[in-house]
Amino acid sequence: MPGLTRYEPWSLLDQFNNELNSLFRGRAPAVGNGELSASDWVPAVDIKEEPNQYIIHADVPGVEPKDIHVSMENGVLSIKGERHSETKTEKEGYKRVERSRGSFYRSFSLPDTVDATGISAKGRNGVLEITIPKAEKQQARKINVEG
Repeated sequence: MPGLTRYEPWSLLDQFNNELNSLFRGRAPAVGNGELSASDWVPAVDIKEEPNQYIIHADVPGVEPKDIHVSMENGVLSIKGERHSETKTEKEGYKRVERSRGSFYRSFSLPDTVDATGISAKGRNGVLEITIPKAEKQQARKINVEG
């Protein structure tokens, strides 16, 4: 016999209302894992940790590298941009034009162990690659106690 499930008809509406309120207050709704997103579309992102660095790959098809802005402030890496693309197909009997426009914004909280001054980004073939080096570990040092 299945267990009882409590039905909350207003929970989905409350969640939607909270997200709308966040947007109107100028804050993006939380996506999870210290990540924020508020945009017309959200690029897929892969994050890889290597011994000396983190690498972020973001799929940004149709976005020129000049239209992407990457910034780092207070431990938060932000990626934003806008795509403008148009594809025209003309054949006998018909003409088709597809336009794709939209802005995106992604934000990631980074650990304290990164070297913010060494962050670099490059875009090629619709993929943005951001390299975030890790800061060198500081060696423990002994402090003499004078007496």
